[in-house]
Amino acid sequence: MLSPRSRLCLVSSMEECIWKNIDISGERHPLPIFLSYFSVTELSSLFLYKSIQIDKMEVIKTDIEGVLIIEPRLFRDARGYFFESFSEREFKEKVEPLVGYKVEFCQDNESMSSYGVMRGLHFQRPPFTQSKLVRCVKGRVLDVAVDIRKGSPTYGKHVAVELTEDNHRQFFIPKGFAHGFAVLSETAVFQYKCDNFYHPEADGGISILDESLGIDWRIPTEHANLSEKDTKHEVLKDFESPFEY
Repeated sequence: MLSPRSRLCLVSSMEECIWKNIDISGERHPLPIFLSYFSVTELSSLFLYKSIQIDKMEVIKTDIEGVLIIEPRLFRDARGYFFESFSEREFKEKVEPLVGYKVEFCQDNESMSSYGVMRGLHFQRPPFTQSKLVRCVKGRVLDVAVDIRKGSPTYGKHVAVELTEDNHRQFFIPKGFAHGFAVLSETAVFQYKCDNFYHPEADGGISILDESLGIDWRIPTEHANLSEKDTKHEVLKDFESPFEY
């Protein structure tokens, strides 16, 4: 029977396992020897499903510099899937160079919301500015980042992306952006990483219902559900941004 360490090797490196020697417990083993560690049932399961389907991690640039969509690398087989939801090493290699500054996440948050809930558009004022890496682990949301950096060529522009439990996409929102989302499914569980702790005294926002932003939230007005706080934010034209480009 294959050890847990060796099983993980197969799952995480299947493409290499098929064509190369395998490192098991610090030793190199040719493929025939490696396969001998499996039962017939395990081998049938693997190869009937075209071995393991591997989706490569992609970092997708958007129309606004620094706002990024991340599609994680998924390992799929007949049982389901596995993926790393965050790797500091890959983030620093593939994301930070596109962001232009060092990002060190320190706080993870999670919310659960029902259909029609709209949260945002939020930010933290300097010196407690935040970058966020967000994803939807259950349901579907429309997630939006709005550029509120004074002097930016894309000031007031936004990027919108649908995040779902099926597409596993993540959305990176840099400092100097307002962030919000709308729930498109019956319920949604939303998670996000922040690179600064929450400081209530630095809370800020612009109106999520500001029509001048041109955001199609895909929620009929009669179904929109906002907190009292989010109904009181200024619209963009009345807003004095604390962020510089």
